[in-house]
Amino acid sequence: MTTVAQSQPMTDTETTIARLTRWLRQRPNSIEFWELVITDERVVWCYVGQSYRSMLLRADMGERDRAIVDDSRLDELEELAEENFAVPLEALESIRLVEGTRFRRAKLELEWRDDTDSRYNGQMTLVSTSDADSQRDIVASLEEDPRLEHVDIEFDTRRWPFF
Repeated sequence: MTTVAQSQPMTDTETTIARLTRWLRQRPNSIEFWELVITDERVVWCYVGQSYRSMLLRADMGERDRAIVDDSRLDELEELAEENFAVPLEALESIRLVEGTRFRRAKLELEWRDDTDSRYNGQMTLVSTSDADSQRDIVASLEEDPRLEHVDIEFDTRRWPFF
């Protein structure tokens, strides 16, 4: 299992603040599907599958694993997949949501202090899947949460529908 930062020991009182769902990470030959669960202690990246870029093989393979994430306890999330990892909430530095348009998908950029050698180098950019709902309200609620006052949360609206 790969960990990006040392997770704090979870308490029995860990609660979910938000869930950012139906995001993907574009790779050279594949597309990885991710769910993000933000608790009062950490951010957990949950890998829910991948699809290949070939038109014949492309499909959202994450539906079954999204349901598993939904049904799992918070203390089980990191163990659901080898790719899953967590970052302590105090290490989170920024969340930026670039809203989608008719022709461009929304983009979610997260940055955190990376205290260990990791494959993500303290940042990840995700793109919304085609069937994702706007999650501006969810990200806006994070901006008002006092536990995230140290996090730079911003929104960006594309000027033109094509860019």
